[in-house]
Amino acid sequence: MAAYIEGLVEALGAAGARPVLRHEGRDVAGAALLADVHRYARALDGLGIGRGDLVALLAPNSPDALAVRYAAHLIGAGAVYLSVPPNPERRARMIAQFAPRLVVVFPETAELLPPVSAPVAAVGPVPGVSTRLDALAAAEPDTPLPSRARPDDLAVVISSGGTTGVPKGSRRTFASYTAAVACPPAPERRQLANGKLAYLTQILVDQTLLGGGTVVLQEEFEPAATLAAVERERVTHLFLVEPQLFALMDDPRVPDHDLTSLRAVTHIGAAAAPVLRRRARERLGPVVAHTYGASEMGIVAALGPAEHDRPTRFRCAGHVVPGVDVRFRRADGDLDPREGLIEVRSPAMAQGYRHRDEEEAERFVDGWYRTGDVGGLDAEGMLRIDGRAVDIAAAGAPPVDLQDTLCRLPAVRYAVVVTDPDRGVALGAVEPWPGGAVDLDECAAALSVEHGVTLPIVAFAAIPRTEQGKPDRAAIGAACAPARA
Repeated sequence: MAAYIEGLVEALGAAGARPVLRHEGRDVAGAALLADVHRYARALDGLGIGRGDLVALLAPNSPDALAVRYAAHLIGAGAVYLSVPPNPERRARMIAQFAPRLVVVFPETAELLPPVSAPVAAVGPVPGVSTRLDALAAAEPDTPLPSRARPDDLAVVISSGGTTGVPKGSRRTFASYTAAVACPPAPERRQLANGKLAYLTQILVDQTLLGGGTVVLQEEFEPAATLAAVERERVTHLFLVEPQLFALMDDPRVPDHDLTSLRAVTHIGAAAAPVLRRRARERLGPVVAHTYGASEMGIVAALGPAEHDRPTRFRCAGHVVPGVDVRFRRADGDLDPREGLIEVRSPAMAQGYRHRDEEEAERFVDGWYRTGDVGGLDAEGMLRIDGRAVDIAAAGAPPVDLQDTLCRLPAVRYAVVVTDPDRGVALGAVEPWPGGAVDLDECAAALSVEHGVTLPIVAFAAIPRTEQGKPDRAAIGAACAPARA
């Protein structure tokens, strides 16, 4: 199988003058992006980058950030978009652990770069960085450059968020990453990419471009800007983690925007409360989709918009996608045909973690990835996700069910149940409707009556989120500490 980068070069060449990217009101044609890829590839080659090397990018969501990554892949090097945990020391340790041959920084991200031992190049003016990768590329020709990527070469490292420690990086060869981004042609697809490229957004971008579609790049998720972009750019596909989906659906400006172009609003990142998934469909229309997956294993199960048609479906993740194997392991270590700890095997699965041997040995076992999640198959054969095993053990019940109970209270707009990473205890976090307040005693009573569960609950004006947009377990734990004292 040819490496995905060869298919991407072919797709960009076929696009020619047709726009494939839309960024800050500017169109980038396929031929123009391809020319930049070839120039950057020659610039990286001139710096001695090649097969087996890793290029780390501390990058915004921009055309140049994509071109540099594709250029690295074209000459057979790996690439990683760096996540940005809030602690600079963790960022420095993450980069040291990834051991890149080169770090590429941009003016928008320069202040986030910690001291590093690897050489640093900049795309754009960055004080203290003398190597200008964009200037080197501008001096190079844009004539085609043959791909040097080989199936077993390191291609991609996808970083975790690192909210509870130094981020891990799941690593893939060109063969497995090619399987991860394989998709049918979809020239009508207009994908809004407003998640950080460090996470699954990079896969969505690649799939869209490979399929002949168009990517609309935004730097970050914000409800008003997202609604405006969907209407203005006639976006067909949107990908959000759960808190972002619920912030979007509850925004009072939803009725003021024409969202008829949307075909799928896909959410991922947690087992969301069924009552919230139903509200999303009511507010946004029959376009809500759900997938279960992670950076280590890709997409495992999917529930399309048309399948969100009955109450039981709002508690599941859909059918396991073709080519993916799922099995369940009981607490005693034996396999179970219907439910237990979820293990996954897939051609798109990562091979392990970059320079994290202990965690790799724990999670990647005999060709299977041990997710740490608990779930099972429902009566329709669809995958049900109950939550992380550590969260269920700490809470005494599946967190998704506890969250559903809390979110059915009239005063609660959004709620999560997480495990404090420092103390190993379950915590509840609730968010009221704007201008309202939540009765914490009522919340506690509801959990006790419906589930026999007691746990600390704290109200937030807005539940803290990570850079990725997921609930911030560490911040919730810190806020709950006084409530437990």
